[in-house]
Amino acid sequence: MHPRNVWQAMSGPGFLLSTWPWRSLAYLLTGVVAGAVTLVGIVTAAAAGAALAVLLVGLPLLVLTALAGLPVAVLERARLRLVDRDPAPGPHVPPAAGGLWPWLTTRLRERATWRELGHALLFAGVLWPVDALVVTVGLVAPLSLVAAPVLMATVGQGHEAKVLKQWTVTTWPAACGTAVLGLLLLAIGAYALGVAAGARAGLARLLVAPRDRDLGARIVELTRSRVRLVDAFEAERRRIERDLHDGAQQRLVALSMALGLARLDAPPGPLADRLAEAHEEAGRALEELRELINGVHPRVLTDFGLGAAVADAADRSAVPVDVDLELPGRLPRAVEAAAYFVVREALANVARHSAADRARVSGGHRDGRLVLQVRDDGRGGAEPGAGSGLTGLADRVSVLDGRLSLSSPPGGPTLLRVEIPCEWTERSA
Repeated sequence: MHPRNVWQAMSGPGFLLSTWPWRSLAYLLTGVVAGAVTLVGIVTAAAAGAALAVLLVGLPLLVLTALAGLPVAVLERARLRLVDRDPAPGPHVPPAAGGLWPWLTTRLRERATWRELGHALLFAGVLWPVDALVVTVGLVAPLSLVAAPVLMATVGQGHEAKVLKQWTVTTWPAACGTAVLGLLLLAIGAYALGVAAGARAGLARLLVAPRDRDLGARIVELTRSRVRLVDAFEAERRRIERDLHDGAQQRLVALSMALGLARLDAPPGPLADRLAEAHEEAGRALEELRELINGVHPRVLTDFGLGAAVADAADRSAVPVDVDLELPGRLPRAVEAAAYFVVREALANVARHSAADRARVSGGHRDGRLVLQVRDDGRGGAEPGAGSGLTGLADRVSVLDGRLSLSSPPGGPTLLRVEIPCEWTERSA
């Protein structure tokens, strides 16, 4: 397996004999040169811009100074390929329109632009001197030790050699020993160069090529696919409701009518009694099927929207319910379905558990959000995880980036609040 970066190369055998030490050295040396040039460029542009700002001529220079991180980041992403083979894509988005002004406004509004400016300032002020220090300690100093015999034979005329300009070697055994020590330090220095280059590349990638850009794109795609699944689920519910309503229910209605007519034509006796029982059983089956259809996806929700469906659920409730909804139009189908089933489940809980005398459903669409509140005057103490079904409803609301909250202190009242971000799909005239 070929290593993807210098860290993987150092963790395996053969690092010293590979190209990775040289790649690390090239990365650090080009960093020294690029950092020095960046320092000169930023200082010059900032000084000239500040001096000429009173004449308004310096303002473009100050803007260019603010954008200085862009070319430095481009260069850094190119240099990263020396020690990291993983792609380093740019974090910038294309402007909405062509031309200089849209490009400039887009770049100045991006956080990536200012992050890259911070990288350029850090590069110019701190990083390149560190790169130079690492190259000096990891390469230049060991090479000076290795060159001790050569220096003694040439400059020192066979008598002495200055090592690192600090001490003098006067014998050949000492010069050869110094060279051997230099070779050992050179091997250690290769790893030091790799560590420095890897750390330096990691910091650069964090600032100028963050991996969270890909993660953000994945999150966006995951959110979109989740919405598509919700829409597909609601479409399937509507299809089942339509098939039950137009198929099985109509057959049961026809069967009930046929049994009723047969019951009228049959003479009194055991046959008439059996037909009466069958007629009543068909009526009960039809009623259960209607309840099932209403539970799958009520027709009133599809035809008339959330307001009418909530009013219908309030009429069916065993506890008197006041409805005060301001919904002059239609919302997305998934939002209407989720909101309706939350209200219906809340009203069912009120009837079963709260011992309330009255409930109220209120809300409307405000500031791009559907807000619904279900309040009752019962005894309170409701818990989402106590088998009330609210946990599943909360999950359903969260799929739509919504939020469900419950307030139910002992003694009441209980307030269930739902917020779902959405926009109108149709407004009433």
